[in-house]
Amino acid sequence: MEQQGLVKTSEGKHIYLRPVEMSDLDDYYAYLSDPTTSRFTGTQKVFSRQTAASWIEHISKPDSSRVDLMIISQATDRLVGEVVLNDIDPVNRSANIRIAIAGQENQGKGYGTEAMLLMLHHAFGTLNLHRVELSVYAFNDRAIHVYEKLGFKREGIQRDCLFLNHQYHDAITMSILEHEFRERHTPNSCNAGV
Repeated sequence: MEQQGLVKTSEGKHIYLRPVEMSDLDDYYAYLSDPTTSRFTGTQKVFSRQTAASWIEHISKPDSSRVDLMIISQATDRLVGEVVLNDIDPVNRSANIRIAIAGQENQGKGYGTEAMLLMLHHAFGTLNLHRVELSVYAFNDRAIHVYEKLGFKREGIQRDCLFLNHQYHDAITMSILEHEFRERHTPNSCNAGV
């Protein structure tokens, strides 16, 4: 479940995925510090540059329980977000997926849809997973729309699980099974623009 083989094969029309590199530190630190990104991910931690560097070092090491990939713009070769498969369970063939797109300037361009599709192809086509789940905050209508478009189904609600800006917010649990994914997406659908 190493990431190396994924780099050259995970290319879409507008983005490609690759493992993090220490040369990403400036862009990654800006991404972690972006208020829009923090709101949609529910992150309330304040990151220092050193904390970001330590995290890059941590996720760049092989780990069979997770796949951390940076979302890179084909046009600029700059980091525009990250997509992560974590809690990989080889016995039950399941994992959690999470994604974040950096800053408002990168939102609404299809980067997230393309990155999710690439990672789901990896999850079901390479790692042989059966189930991939995620959690999304109820106020994130755009993300919910993308996940449903990709074939995720709503499973339940975690009530009042995030306290942000003096208010509690629900999270929606969603999942997709391998046969549901294969019924909707061909192996070449990454390049088809979903």
